[in-house]
Amino acid sequence: MKEKSHEIDMCSCPLFSGILLFVIPLMFSNILQLFFNAADVIVVGRFVGKESLAAVGSTTSIVFLMINLFIGFSIGTNVITARYIGEKNNDAIYRSIHTSVAISITSGLILAFVGVLLARKILIWMGSPGDVIDKAEIYLKIYFCGMPVIMLYNFSAAVLRAFGDTKRPLYYLTLAGIINVILNLFFVIYLNMDTAGVALATVISQFVSAILTVRCLAKLEEKYRLRIKKIRFYKTELLNIMKVGLPAGLQNVMFSISNVIIQSSINSFGSSVIAASAASASIENFTYTAMNSFQFASMSFVSQNFGAKNFIRAKKAIFTCAFLVIAVGLVMGFSTIFFGKSILSIYSNQQDVIEIALERLKIMCPFYFTCGLMDTFAGGTRSLGYSFMAMVVALVFICGLRIVWIYTIFIKIHTLTMLFASYPISWIAGMAFQLLCLVIVFKKVKRATLQNAEKC
Repeated sequence: MKEKSHEIDMCSCPLFSGILLFVIPLMFSNILQLFFNAADVIVVGRFVGKESLAAVGSTTSIVFLMINLFIGFSIGTNVITARYIGEKNNDAIYRSIHTSVAISITSGLILAFVGVLLARKILIWMGSPGDVIDKAEIYLKIYFCGMPVIMLYNFSAAVLRAFGDTKRPLYYLTLAGIINVILNLFFVIYLNMDTAGVALATVISQFVSAILTVRCLAKLEEKYRLRIKKIRFYKTELLNIMKVGLPAGLQNVMFSISNVIIQSSINSFGSSVIAASAASASIENFTYTAMNSFQFASMSFVSQNFGAKNFIRAKKAIFTCAFLVIAVGLVMGFSTIFFGKSILSIYSNQQDVIEIALERLKIMCPFYFTCGLMDTFAGGTRSLGYSFMAMVVALVFICGLRIVWIYTIFIKIHTLTMLFASYPISWIAGMAFQLLCLVIVFKKVKRATLQNAEKC
């Protein structure tokens, strides 16, 4: 009974308050995760210099490129485990949890090996400047050595979200965030470790959050709690997780490839622009992450209700999340612009960096709510069993559009404004078509449900 106090009954709780109870701890958890990178960026930017700031900032798109395939698998974990919970299939829940942990360990080891091996080659391919590349390589290699614990945390937290538990991951990330900031300052200021210090601080703090989250799984109810000796791949659960997670992961990879191409274009403008873009992106991510929490809420609520065959409630959950995304996106987006100059001064004291970063914020932030809507609609489509459809739309109208923009419009009008404009244009197109797909999927699900009811 004690474990239940951390969980939300997504099949019967009031939707608006239930979604907020789910989202608020998740939102703060995700924002705390951003502080890992933001603390890295701020510390090197303030106490070392713009070259180190650029070195850390320029690795973000590379990290996402490498990990996003497996992060997609964690989406599969969340959707499938939540569906089993809605079905009250305890044996399948047990197998899903152990399969998910097995995936996290395996993927973490693969990423560590590949990331360390290819770090410098990728940086060279991206055109990293000579005054940045050595520091960026050190940061990347240490960061990727920590991939096993980073993956372990993400998959374990995905399982807890499926149960409606977003509180305890928040507690653990709070502790980890405090450790990260303290170690950042200690390694950089007192030990002069530069980018190596901030990378090491991140890995240590993530290790703490991973261990504590796994401990939660080991204390779940007896019928499906995690047992270390029983961690393995269960074929049916692995295939179900892959069915949802693989398209989501491939979509994430393609997003990252398009972002790497954009980052390569940013790199062509020099270290000041790289540093400015890194600072701006770090700030923007707080708005994106706050909205993205509603995508996970929609997936968890829809998956549980899908498992319980309550499709009307599942539909209401998605559109409740969409309403909240608009509110959060608009408030945070315009607040970021209004306070942008003051916030950017925390990242850097160099005026050219601040001005360039402010230009990017003004282009991106008014439209961030469309990105949140796009993700929320895609999450609903995945939860109803149409992950491949959501992936295709994203690849065509987000990744494809951005790449075409870079190699056509941006080449002709080679300005930062044209480069940054590729983001909001792709969000608006992606949002519209993900909504269209969601409407089509709901009609299909409703028709299938009525036909099954008639047969019974």
